[in-house]
Amino acid sequence: MHRVLVYTRTTQYRHDSIPAGLAALRELGRDSGLEVDATEAPAVFTHENLAGYRVVVFLSTSGEVLTDEGRGALREWVEGGGGFVGVHLASGTEREWEFFGRLVGARFTQHPAFQPAVVTVEDQRHPATEHLPPQWSFEDEWYDFDTNPRGAVRVLASIDERCYEGGTMGPDHPLIWCHENCGGRAFYTSLGHADAAYADPRFRSHLAGALTWAARLD
Repeated sequence: MHRVLVYTRTTQYRHDSIPAGLAALRELGRDSGLEVDATEAPAVFTHENLAGYRVVVFLSTSGEVLTDEGRGALREWVEGGGGFVGVHLASGTEREWEFFGRLVGARFTQHPAFQPAVVTVEDQRHPATEHLPPQWSFEDEWYDFDTNPRGAVRVLASIDERCYEGGTMGPDHPLIWCHENCGGRAFYTSLGHADAAYADPRFRSHLAGALTWAARLD
């Protein structure tokens, strides 16, 4: 059975939904034939330990969460083909580490109030989005980013800022994407703020598809 490491360490803001997200990932992993381990210990990020994993998930991590040794080990593991999944505030993690910025795809800058909106699913050929309707009603924090990653990544879903209040990125606002720019498969979804997301069948299928794709099981 392939193994997945879910990392939930925070040194800045901590989401109350992390336990719900971890429970969902454990269930989804089991259903997909993936054994899920969870940790908040930076010491786990060594060359020897990471060699036992197919995917590493950063679940709403925040701030600086790795040691220099851990950064080196994670980079080498990803460049060697390891799969990465970033969920929600993963894009607000390790801001000073240039490689992590490329891995996650863009840096979170701010968000308006938690509110409903409609996600535009641009690409339904990916395991994380193939089950979603072209217009997906959801409630979340609609993250803005320091750069638009389109062109450097495969954008799977975006949002029309006219359907909610407080967006600042303009007419092209990606929310979910993937790429293979750093060696292994990398996936990022900006969704996942609230506990309710992890009980939502469509969002759970979204995460399951991300896991299987990053693990190269699709």
